[in-house]
Amino acid sequence: MEVIKNMTVKTNVKIKPLLDRVVAKRLESEETLKGGIIIPDTAKQKQETARVIAIGPGKKTESGKIIEIPVKIGDLILIDKYSGQEVTFDDEEYIIIKSDDIIATIEEKNRS
Repeated sequence: MEVIKNMTVKTNVKIKPLLDRVVAKRLESEETLKGGIIIPDTAKQKQETARVIAIGPGKKTESGKIIEIPVKIGDLILIDKYSGQEVTFDDEEYIIIKSDDIIATIEEKNRS
């Protein structure tokens, strides 16, 4: 992923969220049971972790100040399970959420 000046990540489709919105990509994980049975995505609950792909400029207060979004591109985040709007661009699924729907950031130990 390459970060560019307008706070989006270079992908096939440029997504630029407005105000206090964040574009994220839910993380996929393959789940296998002890007999080698693989559970399909449709039978699993949706993950609550996502990778931040793009962020908006922030929320504007009544006095005109901008409150910056407390995450940055590439952060791993926990989000409310049913929050946001799911969108698809070039066969890739993303979720657009308000910054208030981010529960926490996850600190990764071995990320390069």
